Amino acid sequence: MSAPPTHPVTFRGSRLARWILKILGWRLEFEGFPTRQGVAIVYPHTSNWDFPIGMLAKWALGIPAHFWGKDSLFKFPLIGRWMRWVGGIPIDRSSSRGVVGQMVHQFEQHKQNDQLLWLGLAPEGTRSLTPGWRSGFYQVAAGAQVPLALVKLDWGQRCFSVVDFYDLTGQVEQDYAHMAQVFAGVQGFHAKQMGPITPWSPQASPKTVKVSSASHPS
Repeated sequence: MSAPPTHPVTFRGSRLARWILKILGWRLEFEGFPTRQGVAIVYPHTSNWDFPIGMLAKWALGIPAHFWGKDSLFKFPLIGRWMRWVGGIPIDRSSSRGVVGQMVHQFEQHKQNDQLLWLGLAPEGTRSLTPGWRSGFYQVAAGAQVPLALVKLDWGQRCFSVVDFYDLTGQVEQDYAHMAQVFAGVQGFHAKQMGPITPWSPQASPKTVKVSSASHPS
């Protein structure tokens, strides 16, 4: 009797999106998800070009990935419909649950109903250089007890790849060291704007776990 597949959750993607990425010189690596819910972090995020490449990859792979956004953006009819169409989830920043609490609650509801929910986030939180990664993705994945998918948006190799699935241990240094190892060598569009792989908040400056980087190819 054969063993069950490691990544049983697969999708049917768009041939047109695959064709466009191929014309642009990009390739994809994805074998499926291990579960129906999880958090996917995409690194690095250094350019406005990351979004269209990421969206094309999402459509090419057929992944129903979502991202969070300010609820105020969804109140404008045209913008709101477009945001939901591309996978946006409105988040009320004034809620007593907080952003993380709201997302954990959504994961709990999707688990109960056996519904798909993969949340895609850029851990740097911005295209500009930061001292490290914001902790939202970590708190959501840990609080919801869902796996973390590590996704490389590698401009050096022109490859969008879902390379690793990881269950956070709660040992922050150990978890970040693992992520730094997985992302070692990846290149952003603007290499000098790649945030170091270390937990960061405006109130703290922890020791950095460095990831190697290189200049964007000409």
